[in-house]
Amino acid sequence: MKRWLIVAALTLACGPDKTAPPSSVAAKADSKTDPPKGAQPDATPDATPDAKPDATPEPLTQEALAQQLLILDGHIDVPWRLEKSSAKDGALTEDVTGPAAGGDFDHPRAKAGGLDAPFMSIYVSPKFEGKGAKKVADGLIDLVEGIVAKAPDKFALAPTVASVRANFAAGKISLPMGMENGAPIEGDLANVAYFHGRGIRYITLAHSKDNHISDSSYDKRHTHGGLSKFGEDVVTEMNRVGIMVDVSHLSDDAFEDVMRVSKAPVIASHSSCRHFTPGWERNMSDEMIKTLADNGGVIQINFGSTFLSGEIKAARDKHEAAVDEHLTGLKLDPDSDEGKAAAEAYGKDHPAPRATVKTVADHIDHVVKLVGVDHVGLGSDFDGVGDSLPEGLRDVSGYPNLIGELRDRGYDREALAKIASGNVLRVWAAVETYAAEH
Repeated sequence: MKRWLIVAALTLACGPDKTAPPSSVAAKADSKTDPPKGAQPDATPDATPDAKPDATPEPLTQEALAQQLLILDGHIDVPWRLEKSSAKDGALTEDVTGPAAGGDFDHPRAKAGGLDAPFMSIYVSPKFEGKGAKKVADGLIDLVEGIVAKAPDKFALAPTVASVRANFAAGKISLPMGMENGAPIEGDLANVAYFHGRGIRYITLAHSKDNHISDSSYDKRHTHGGLSKFGEDVVTEMNRVGIMVDVSHLSDDAFEDVMRVSKAPVIASHSSCRHFTPGWERNMSDEMIKTLADNGGVIQINFGSTFLSGEIKAARDKHEAAVDEHLTGLKLDPDSDEGKAAAEAYGKDHPAPRATVKTVADHIDHVVKLVGVDHVGLGSDFDGVGDSLPEGLRDVSGYPNLIGELRDRGYDREALAKIASGNVLRVWAAVETYAAEH
């Protein structure tokens, strides 16, 4: 076993926090209705990792169980959503500290769903590559800090694993931050430590276009054939300062480079299984998932319907083309208010197909059968995948439906705690440990 795994295991087992999940549950049996090997039917609350205080005896409803588990989501695009909807003077027009009319996230819905630690995505569009990307990232970090400052009784920043657990115990929703797109590094290695100081705890090295760090799965240019030389230095520096490397959005070659260079385990913060979407590089192949797991990493399943089914993806692509044709016939700009209203009306009359909560569970099952329950988590992409979310998981209040579906398939309390947050917290702790030693 690698040294960082031993250290991380000892840290979680022996440190001041005693709620870390046990280290192993064997892979799930082939039948979707069979429990994971070694699983027990609903362990008692006293033995449960990440259980909220005063747990009631089993059996629990799925809603109650979601409230007791520490639920971490690897990728929610709230900052981008709020920035996009802001007024011309920059003032926010939405308030997620209370009930919000739109979007997929606000405090009441998050509490209803049992969500405890949503990673706020500091998304920087590829259009800012070389054009002020760092400033854009700083503004979005300021926005997240503003949410916490406005409602410190509801939200708290979370720069460490220990702070996530402390906030959980205090009943506050943690807002850890991950930066989606490495463009804000701007070719200066010192910016890696700078963004660590600002609270960034993972960096998705590229987004939809190749950048100065890495190739993107969406960009056919494959500028570097993987990581650039500077990108390799960025990965090493992220290891050194304690920022998780996120391989979502990367090309297959860039993924292989990351796995070669990184000395700490890595995450895929919002990706799903290519097994269900053959040929789509944005999702991870079985071999990539195995490589990720061999190095102690975690894939966090994306909830977007196009990520979950190749058939649904093809049908939605066809539906999108039909919408475009409809707007063209009406001579409407799809980006205009009139065009958006017409597209919404068309969608209501001709709804696009979408996945279900069962489809998300299928992906979790697939990872568990492939590499075991220690290497899968949740990375919804709420507020980032538009109107493509599955039935039963249309916003952050829906986590109990997934918890219930997984329990119905035989996952016990220990396995659910790992999927809900324990696996990612283990990786994060290992990254913290590596940085402390180097």
